[in-house]
Amino acid sequence: MSAVYTHGHHESVLRSHRWRTAENSAAYLLPHLRPDTELLDIGAGPGTITADLATRVARVTATEVSAEALELTRAEVAGRGLGNVEFAVADVHALPYPDGVFSVTHVHQVLQHVGDPVAALREMRRVTRPGGHVAARESDYAAFAWYPRLPALDEWMALYQKAARANGGEPDAGRRLLSWARRAGFTGIAATSSTWCFSSPADRAWWGGMWADRVTASAMAAQALSTGLATEAGLRRIADAWRQWAEAEDGWMSILHGEIVCRA
Repeated sequence: MSAVYTHGHHESVLRSHRWRTAENSAAYLLPHLRPDTELLDIGAGPGTITADLATRVARVTATEVSAEALELTRAEVAGRGLGNVEFAVADVHALPYPDGVFSVTHVHQVLQHVGDPVAALREMRRVTRPGGHVAARESDYAAFAWYPRLPALDEWMALYQKAARANGGEPDAGRRLLSWARRAGFTGIAATSSTWCFSSPADRAWWGGMWADRVTASAMAAQALSTGLATEAGLRRIADAWRQWAEAEDGWMSILHGEIVCRA
């Protein structure tokens, strides 16, 4: 049931992930948190969302699939001086916790990368107390929209779709969350969506520059070259298109995410 994480942990990827906060990435979940909430944050990554959530609840348990990835979470939490976060290496398909331990179990941009998202949601439900909440937010790459419509950015989208699926993932996970939750046995499901939008000069420079670096230097770039999905010239062409988009005065991009909050 394992899958390969398409993005990897190159600096350009972490640059993107460290921008995420509870407000811009988990606003749908915040109304369900209370001061006595005990929360499991699966796939905590560089820990910015994790640390934000920890300021709102009694306790957070942060997990990652490797000790190396978990060190990124530890560093962020330590830097903020938070003392209510525990850490564990864990696979979402087989969480090392008894039934009904947590009042909220949360993932952000994780189910799109796992081998069996339905089994993962079942496992999240198992470790959540009856009446608690299971929450997930996943992007939907095929629903991304941008302008100007540069041909090389269409190449980028096609490349990412192929790379993610070759790794066993589902890049259009956002639209599937409700279906996956129903298959996992949930009945009380609130399904919503939200977006990130990049249109100001500063936002375009940051987002476009970040993707220009990712497409030439991250794990996805290495995969594309080693498997023949792209050439170095093709990746440079895509990177140049990201910079061209960032410099366009009328440049605009909307990133769609699906969201679910399920009653355990």
